[in-house]
Amino acid sequence: MFKSAFVRYISIFILIIVLSIFLSVSVITLLVNNYDTDDKKRAIENISKSAVDFTTDDVARSGKDFDNYIRSSNGVLTNVFKALMVNTDHTAIMIADDNGIVRMLTFSDSSRLEDEEKKLIAKSKTGIILSDSFVKRLRENELLTENGTLDGIFSENLIYNAKLLKDGTGKPMGILVTCAMSKSMDTLLESMIKTIVISSLWLSLAMLVVVYFITDRQISPLREMSKAAREFAAGRYDSRITVSGTDEVAELAEAFNSMADSMQRSDETRRMFLANVSHDLRTPMTTISGFVDSIKDGVIPEDKVPYYLGVISSEVKRLSRLVSSLLDITKIQAGERKFVMTPFDICEMAREIIISSDQRLEEKKLDVVFEAEEDNMYVNADHDAIYQVMYNLCDNAIKFSREGGEYRITIKHDGSKVLFEIFNEGEGIAEQDLPYVFDRFYKSDKSRGLDKTGVGLGLYISRTIIEQHGEKIHVESEHGKWCRFYFTLPRANAPQQGRKSERS
Repeated sequence: MFKSAFVRYISIFILIIVLSIFLSVSVITLLVNNYDTDDKKRAIENISKSAVDFTTDDVARSGKDFDNYIRSSNGVLTNVFKALMVNTDHTAIMIADDNGIVRMLTFSDSSRLEDEEKKLIAKSKTGIILSDSFVKRLRENELLTENGTLDGIFSENLIYNAKLLKDGTGKPMGILVTCAMSKSMDTLLESMIKTIVISSLWLSLAMLVVVYFITDRQISPLREMSKAAREFAAGRYDSRITVSGTDEVAELAEAFNSMADSMQRSDETRRMFLANVSHDLRTPMTTISGFVDSIKDGVIPEDKVPYYLGVISSEVKRLSRLVSSLLDITKIQAGERKFVMTPFDICEMAREIIISSDQRLEEKKLDVVFEAEEDNMYVNADHDAIYQVMYNLCDNAIKFSREGGEYRITIKHDGSKVLFEIFNEGEGIAEQDLPYVFDRFYKSDKSRGLDKTGVGLGLYISRTIIEQHGEKIHVESEHGKWCRFYFTLPRANAPQQGRKSERS
């Protein structure tokens, strides 16, 4: 029933609206009733005081006893009492003798209590009698203001104010009770509740429309993401989410599109890698197979056999480098490659790499520049891993240098670190390729015009090694002009002579 987010939101919203209306009506009803009750209490207290004062004074002026006065002055008292109650609806004044027998009962005009009068008249032919307990309590307190049915006389709770009537000597001669309905849902309250309910319903309708559009705006990108995710599962990575706004959903859509871009690049890189690896495996294997069969069948002259064996050896080494790179990737991803941090001379390592690349440097007639702040500069790192990184960077620099261009290695202090930089003039790297050169299997030279031997693993391995040392490797380039790779390593003190000679 609540599978849809929209249905859940609407259901919760409707529930909140209903509870809000109920709470509002309840609070307003309580406040109005409390105000009405307090107002009625003040009103009947004033009416009671005026009625008691008038009755007491009029009894004294008449010179009659209390019972004769009530019988003879019933009409006068009725008019006076109605006049006192003219501004207070649903009110009654009751006069009883000292024993609690009601002698007179007067209701305000338009009073709901007139039904009570009919009930009271039919209740007893001998009249209405106040309970002994009520009379006793009143004699003890002389004044009572309470809520109740007056010990069962009325059928509903009333607010009543009861006072003793005393003659000139202070002797009790009767009882005067002024009462009013304690809870009256009058026209004002009914109108207020009706207005609140109707306005709340209209407001709720408007809010439901707003919630519909807001929810639809939030859910639509989620539906698109769900659809795109299913397409991703089917191997189609070209779907993107339309981003609008700057809220959290828009951020999620942007993150989703970024993830889609990354997945698409990874898929393209994987396809490229498979193509490159297939090519790099098939080409040397075809060459090796062809030359071996030719030598075996005697097609190649004996004086040419050493040359072709050299070609076969070169292709086998090429295969070995490819397999070695793949094994390195596997070990790095599995966390099996452990690095042993020892101090060594990075300047000496750079010189060894230059010497080992001497033939290739001469073939390209490169202008080799070696700059070092000191003859010996020590770093704390894994010797073999850093050699692999530096050799790979220097080899790439030679590979992509233009003939006769500058080839420069710079080593210098950088605070508590040592900076290694390799610069070359030549092909460079296109700006759009710079963010991805360290990704696995990525080759900016997609035509393989310059890089015929790599599969796009060297820079990824280099970055991983440097990051395992807690450092970063960077690249800067201007396409068609130059390229510069650089990284840092923590400085170290020169090792003791004994340890140095031991390593050598």
